[in-house]
Amino acid sequence: MKVILNKTLENRKISQYKLAKDTGIAASTLNNLCNNKTSSIQFSILDKICDVLDCEVSDILLHEKGDTP
Repeated sequence: MKVILNKTLENRKISQYKLAKDTGIAASTLNNLCNNKTSSIQFSILDKICDVLDCEVSDILLHEKGDTP
């Protein structure tokens, strides 16, 4: 899986700071997600991001063929 949150934020012209403020998610957590420096993500975090951005999980995560389960 690849996190494409940064691209979604760029397309919507929303900063990581604003997303952190609007979701209550720590800025460091969002920064790690945006820079693909995480190996897992909690459903509650995905839910908050999707709610605030009014988007689908597919706007945040991308399945890449060849990924290991």
